[in-house]
Amino acid sequence: MSDQRVYLTKEGLEDLKEELQFLKTKERSRIADDIAEARAHGDLSENAEYDAAKEEQGKLEAKIAKLEDTIAKARLVDEKQIDTSKAFILSNVKIKNKKNDAVQTYTLVAEQEADISQNKISVDSPIGKALLGQEVGDVVEVKVPAGTVTFEILDISR
Repeated sequence: MSDQRVYLTKEGLEDLKEELQFLKTKERSRIADDIAEARAHGDLSENAEYDAAKEEQGKLEAKIAKLEDTIAKARLVDEKQIDTSKAFILSNVKIKNKKNDAVQTYTLVAEQEADISQNKISVDSPIGKALLGQEVGDVVEVKVPAGTVTFEILDISR
């Protein structure tokens, strides 16, 4: 796992802790039951249910380890302390697509809190990376799968 800090809101950290608790209790128990049931079916060398349950257990443990790592590296960001002169994590950044004049406002968040349906984009996404550290009036070019898009930063708020 990386040594990089993860900046989260209080709500984002609480969500991760709740998910971790659910995985450690309910999901571990469910998978243990699945393994016990598959084991009861006899010969493990030819038991597809057992193999599938063990694989699911491995994936669950990897997910738990990743969440624990993220929580250990988490640093809370106080939204009241955000400097709005430049775009940083938790900034609301209003941008205009220079090609079609479409205006959109995004909140820059950690990868774990990204949710495009709520206009929350990761600071690790191509657009998020391009916006970080920029100021109102700056024009940025972003390489996306469809090519290069040019945005003008119209406003930064918290």
